Amino acid sequence: MLDRYARQLIDPPLNQLGRRVAAQGLTANDVTFIGLPLGLLAAVCIALGWFTLALFPLLASRLADGLDGAVARATQKTDFGGYLDIAADFLFYGVIPMAFVMHNPAENGAAGAFLLASFYFNGTTFLGYAILAEKRGHTTDAQGQKSLYYSNGILEGTETIVFFVLLCLFPSAFPVLSWIFGALCFATATLRLIAAKNIYKD
Repeated sequence: MLDRYARQLIDPPLNQLGRRVAAQGLTANDVTFIGLPLGLLAAVCIALGWFTLALFPLLASRLADGLDGAVARATQKTDFGGYLDIAADFLFYGVIPMAFVMHNPAENGAAGAFLLASFYFNGTTFLGYAILAEKRGHTTDAQGQKSLYYSNGILEGTETIVFFVLLCLFPSAFPVLSWIFGALCFATATLRLIAAKNIYKD
């Protein structure tokens, strides 16, 4: 819901930085491969209970996630690059809740499982919608220039990053926040299914 507004703020400086990074010879895929280990490192920190420390690699990984697209726009966008980027994103989105569950299975297990199920459902509707949009030739740049169709929703990347930051700042609130966020993810996915049914009729 907030991505289109966040993009208006972050895209200009990211694009400028992307041109500088590209001038150093780094590719968009290189930046993706830098960002993913940072996200995994954040998950390790969370699992060990180093929640505040986890914020640094977590936010750095999200910077890299935005920067890889900027580098691609400054050089050449590729289908594999877009595919790699979304795969790395989904892995990151999965390991952060998993890390909280690993840190405290007794208190976080049920809420973590619910949250991951909501991510799974939401991700499926997101990618399925992108396939249908590609098949029908539909395009959008509401969330910036992307390699695949980004359908909007109640919760998008911006909200998820804010959610992860809140979890690191208030780790004891993981169960409550996860039940709420997971319910909103299910609502987002359901609304996307309804939209697809109405738009992509045979």
